[in-house]
Amino acid sequence: ADGFFCNPHAFFLGCVIPAFHFGEKRISIREEICPELLEGIDAVMRLFRRWYYSSDKKLLEIDAVPMPPNKAPKPIERSGFFFSGGVDSLATICANRLNYPADHPRSIKDGFVVFGLEQDDPGLFEHVLTSIKKFDGKNNLTIIPVYTNVYLNFREEDASNHFSFWEHQFGGAALAAVAHCFTQRVSTVSIASTWEALKPWGSHPIIDHNFSSSDMHIIHDGVSLTRLDKVKLVAGWDLALQNLRVCNKFQQYSKEMLNCGECEKCVRTMLGLLVVDALDRTGAFPVNKVTGELVRKNSKKMSSSNHLGPIYAEFIPELIKKKRYDLVRAIEEAMILPKKNFWKSKITQFDKKYLDSSLVRLKNRISQKER
Repeated sequence: ADGFFCNPHAFFLGCVIPAFHFGEKRISIREEICPELLEGIDAVMRLFRRWYYSSDKKLLEIDAVPMPPNKAPKPIERSGFFFSGGVDSLATICANRLNYPADHPRSIKDGFVVFGLEQDDPGLFEHVLTSIKKFDGKNNLTIIPVYTNVYLNFREEDASNHFSFWEHQFGGAALAAVAHCFTQRVSTVSIASTWEALKPWGSHPIIDHNFSSSDMHIIHDGVSLTRLDKVKLVAGWDLALQNLRVCNKFQQYSKEMLNCGECEKCVRTMLGLLVVDALDRTGAFPVNKVTGELVRKNSKKMSSSNHLGPIYAEFIPELIKKKRYDLVRAIEEAMILPKKNFWKSKITQFDKKYLDSSLVRLKNRISQKER
């Protein structure tokens, strides 16, 4: 508790991106704000405007007093990270332990587990916390649960829009807002990279560092690692391998099991573990084998998410080496065929709505001539 305080930077970050997104004209805060953070927010708004809005969208007017240089607090040399229990965050702590000696200021000492972002059921969150607390005290790591409502005002509406606001704009800012509450304890906090391609996203290597201030350095971690690189790191630490939590179906969480073993995220992770010969060594899933049918059941999700392509493409050569041609065929069918059907459906809808089905008539005439 002595490392937590009511930092105005946290409130500023928690409000500024929603205000910009929802069309507010101005945001005002009476506390002094670090010029580095003010400059960073201006950069983020300009990037988001370029990515998501028309060029005439007005930037948010920020009414804040820049913090004078003589008031800038001295950073505390201690590092933390956001710990969800998934492949990305586990890879962050695994790589950190391999790359930094324990007495280095970048050696991660604190793992923040946040309630109110991914889900908001206190009972189910306790299952998550129970799992992650198994890491507490291990390898010089302290687990710190944090409870926030910074996203709850928008979560229900955002859920109806496939969490677009969180994923594309608010994810990095919300986590950074939490980090700024702990500048009396840590000076560097890492956000694990969750993306596999250079595309616009709310937590991104050219976005997250802009949420830094003179006493808090926000790092977008693991950007150079592929999904398979991360899975290999996790597979090398048995505690991580046994306590993986990748499933988003939190309504199904129980004290004994946090992964359903059937959704796309579970199947994706299980395929990665299979490739690195670790699937049969983990008890984190209700099953320890992956079938082609299980892959095909998630074809709609796989084909509709552009960022998943590089992940599955990386698995295919390794599966061929293992002669798992059944899984290779299932992945190829899941990634390609539904996408063809998706675009065929879109073109048909466009033709019917705007072209009075002229494309269909043309296709029929061509078919008749060929016959």
